[in-house]
Amino acid sequence: MTQNTLVDKTFRDNDGKIVIAQMPNLPLIVWIVSSLLTLIFTSGKINTALDVVAIGSLFTWAWLELFQGVNYFRRALGLAVLISLIVFKSIYSY
Repeated sequence: MTQNTLVDKTFRDNDGKIVIAQMPNLPLIVWIVSSLLTLIFTSGKINTALDVVAIGSLFTWAWLELFQGVNYFRRALGLAVLISLIVFKSIYSY
């Protein structure tokens, strides 16, 4: 039986397993694929659409991690990605 320490809450899930990384879920897969496709389609409407899809899917992933992450680490990761995405897009908007 695991204790309820801060370290346990930070890195363990409800089953007591340490969870730092997980298999990618759909929003993360969509982000990876659309981001890679922006390297192929470097300009035009397709690039713009792919960029919007990439940003939206990464935002969705971060939001889900923030509110449904299996432990505090995953929730903090979601928050960090969400803040980074907002800051990056605020600075480098076009």
